Amino acid sequence: MTTNTNDANASILPDPAHFSGLSHLSGSFPLGGDLPVRRIGYGTMRLADGPDDPTGPEARIWTAPADRAAAVRLLRTAADAGVTLFDTADAYALGAGEELLAEALAPYGDEVAVATKVGLVRPSPTEWVPLGHPAFLRQQAELSLRRLRTERIDLLYLHRLDENVPVAEQVGALRRLQEEGKVRHIGLSEVTVAQLTEAESVAPVAAVQNLYNLAAREHEAVLEHTAGRGIAFVPFFPIAMGGHAGPGGPVAEVAREIGATPAQTALAWLLHRAPHVLPIPGTSSEHHLRENLGALDVRLTDAQFARLSAAPAS
Repeated sequence: MTTNTNDANASILPDPAHFSGLSHLSGSFPLGGDLPVRRIGYGTMRLADGPDDPTGPEARIWTAPADRAAAVRLLRTAADAGVTLFDTADAYALGAGEELLAEALAPYGDEVAVATKVGLVRPSPTEWVPLGHPAFLRQQAELSLRRLRTERIDLLYLHRLDENVPVAEQVGALRRLQEEGKVRHIGLSEVTVAQLTEAESVAPVAAVQNLYNLAAREHEAVLEHTAGRGIAFVPFFPIAMGGHAGPGGPVAEVAREIGATPAQTALAWLLHRAPHVLPIPGTSSEHHLRENLGALDVRLTDAQFARLSAAPAS
């Protein structure tokens, strides 16, 4: 997203009151206070590997997609359909994910915000190893800038905290990139409230990306903390429903009542949960892409939301 790099407010988070009046109906959220994005983004991790490679939790995300042209078309379709937040990482297919996004959408213009991540190394297809040395983080950000064909990354996440490096040094590396004008906003992924609080003492944090869905709600405390701080909460794997997705489960029941699919119902539950929640479902299918975006038009009653929330997490 093209912005004024001299904006003095670029690294200042909003007062939570700035968006407390926003509702699910608005369909947007001011990321970092100055970067409005639609509340359903697009996670690009699945745009990798070939048709014979493992999928789901066993997916390797190791090589560029076998059908590159189809992946490019899907990314462009997502942008045309109104997606404004695209999420990738330098670890996805060893940087090929970022290159794919640039091929499809660069130059990005004012309607696209790109989020990427640094801080993991991939020594093999099955390994994701945190590495938070400040020099490494800064180098990876420079490589991401080149692959994404941009002068500034809208949102740069620390993909995972490295327990062998002080948090202040890891976040400080991203803060330095921000001060140099190479990063607009800073994010963290898979962190606790204590880790987030420690990071906030070093630099403003605009977003937290944690695993969260109907079946996995271990990060409720982080969600509540981010709401009070004006920080976007970005659930990954947002559609996972566990046993709730069965024919007689609560998701299927509510979906029938509102005339939506189970996936749309699961996303609608997240959108209803709080106005700072920004799911980033991923797919390699145009049909599922449009289905996911349709969740923005799904409305749950408070009673339906309560029934879904009462279903036990796995």
